[in-house]
Amino acid sequence: MNSALLIIDMQNDFFPNGRMPLERSNEASLKAQEALQAYRAKHKTIIHVQHISTRPDATYFLPCTKGIEFHPNVQPAKNEIIIKKHYPNSFKDTGLLNYLIKQQINHLVVCGMLTHLCIDATVRAAYDLGFACTVLHDACASKNLEFNNAPIPAQSVHHAFLAALQPTYANVISVRELVQKTSHTAVTA
Repeated sequence: MNSALLIIDMQNDFFPNGRMPLERSNEASLKAQEALQAYRAKHKTIIHVQHISTRPDATYFLPCTKGIEFHPNVQPAKNEIIIKKHYPNSFKDTGLLNYLIKQQINHLVVCGMLTHLCIDATVRAAYDLGFACTVLHDACASKNLEFNNAPIPAQSVHHAFLAALQPTYANVISVRELVQKTSHTAVTA
């Protein structure tokens, strides 16, 4: 399989002092950094997805703010692709699909922010488009949600969405498992 690492929305607004900090965002970014280093060491394709809000009522990822900048732990290198998006699904109205087809990528290793929204939407879309997917569970983060006035802790949200993706939509593994595989073979996860 020809694999690419897809890092979704690891941007300042999701971190402490941002406009919408997530639970465990720092820890997730450090794990994503490990995956990034493994892919860089193997000279594999790396794609950074950057969300820029265009909704008039948006409160975060506002254009021309520090909040849309990539977090220092996962800064893109000059040769790495940046895809800008305006929706949870990284494929919607972006050049991501065309780029993957041109590069003959058939497997995505996905990590990033909002397990329950952008990770979920992108992985499901990728699966529907014919890509094999691996999600790095410890390099993703979520937030507390609420349903029918009942609070749902971020870790429960995170685990429920990962459980729903596996095994149909994605293989869900840790960064450690990915790194172990990359040290012995080509990056395929």
